[in-house]
Amino acid sequence: MDHFAWEKPFFKNREEAAQLLAGRLVDYKGENPLVLAIPHGAVPIGRIIADELKGELDVVLVHKVGAPGNLELALGAVNESGEYYEGHYARSMGYPEEKIQTEIQRQVKALKEKRKLYGLGAKSRVDKRIVILVDDGIATASTMMAAIREVRRKGPLKVVVVAAVAPPEAMDPSTRKPMRWPSSGLNPTSAR
Repeated sequence: MDHFAWEKPFFKNREEAAQLLAGRLVDYKGENPLVLAIPHGAVPIGRIIADELKGELDVVLVHKVGAPGNLELALGAVNESGEYYEGHYARSMGYPEEKIQTEIQRQVKALKEKRKLYGLGAKSRVDKRIVILVDDGIATASTMMAAIREVRRKGPLKVVVVAAVAPPEAMDPSTRKPMRWPSSGLNPTSAR
């Protein structure tokens, strides 16, 4: 029987993934980083990373924007500020703009309700801090890009993106290490 690289897990569970990620982020220990996790799956990972780095944990709320009539098909993602990050292929699908806008507004409302449901009041201060954005998995990167936009507009010193699972496009081709985007140089339309 043939064996493929993806048949062998790189880690046993989210806890082990978090420990491995925290080990790669050790340079930020003692810098009081703000670890922002994307709920639900990334929150346990973010907790471990924040504890290991002696940082603060909070969440960044983003939602996938599904295609009209097929909400599982992601066209993009929206953040709490209502900024929509459109996926690469969304326009080519021919969905009416007004239906997409309706879905965006529905998701923004859901995000506001989620913040209240979680009992989250004021968001953690982001400006002039190192922010580590955590997701348990990146597929199309739409939700991560929406999260980056939400955080970036608040003036962080640096934004570092980490995920337990991500496609090869999420790696820096020159080093084969996870990409780190300084907040001053990030261009969300060209980053993957």
